[in-house]
Amino acid sequence: MGTLELAGVSVPVIGQGTWRMGEVASQRRAEVAALRQGIELGLRLIDTAEMYGEGGAERVVGEALAGLREQVFLVSKVYPHNASRQGVVAACERSLQRLRTERIDLYLLHWRGQYPLAETVEAFERLREQGKIGRWGVSNFDLEDLQELHDLGVAGCATNQVLYNPEARGIEFDLLPWQQGQGMPLMAYCPLGQAGRLLRHPLLRQVAETHGATPAQVALAWLLRQPGVIATPKAVDAAHLRLNAAAASLQLNGADLALIDAAYPGPTSRQSLQMV
Repeated sequence: MGTLELAGVSVPVIGQGTWRMGEVASQRRAEVAALRQGIELGLRLIDTAEMYGEGGAERVVGEALAGLREQVFLVSKVYPHNASRQGVVAACERSLQRLRTERIDLYLLHWRGQYPLAETVEAFERLREQGKIGRWGVSNFDLEDLQELHDLGVAGCATNQVLYNPEARGIEFDLLPWQQGQGMPLMAYCPLGQAGRLLRHPLLRQVAETHGATPAQVALAWLLRQPGVIATPKAVDAAHLRLNAAAASLQLNGADLALIDAAYPGPTSRQSLQMV
């Protein structure tokens, strides 16, 4: 599987998302098993957050990491209402306990809230100096937000995680090019869209049939055509995990991309950042 450098570490371009995990107790065993299988398949980046299942997803991840922690690049996120100077530190401690680890490799501000960025960054830097996080970054930041962070004179932001898939292409107009110019990897959440609409589109299915692939694999390959992009799809089914891992080797050609553009045209002007 292809890799890129994120926070100074070589990571796979396809990882594992955990949104909606940890919400139903009867599914926990299957979720833990899926994460462990994903790691075996090379999906060694796991993305979670204190928001997911109100800590439930982090507990699932913590159980899945038993005996495998050193193989995984671990990403988690802090709620904006916990992003004060003291709140970040306390939230991180709780996440570390749920994750059963002494260190989070990459810790993100989930979205902007009431606290000044400088205050949140100060707390992130304190955690980094203490060795409780490797690096820090942000999520759901539009271009103005990243530029404000840049203007603080802080060079430590390792990534921005945003909604990105063929249905949500607005970032291609300005945000993605800016990050690529800065050498800042972009993490794409919900890379397969919402509620299955994207994967049912006839043109996406047409591209998939041409390659003997699935629409989900095409959607992932479409994202990875862009340099500096990491996709974090969620999967609990074993077959889906294998297909996700294999998507990294799928190469789309110009005709494929033209069909996807016809179904989901790229942006021709600036758009507000989409979020879910």
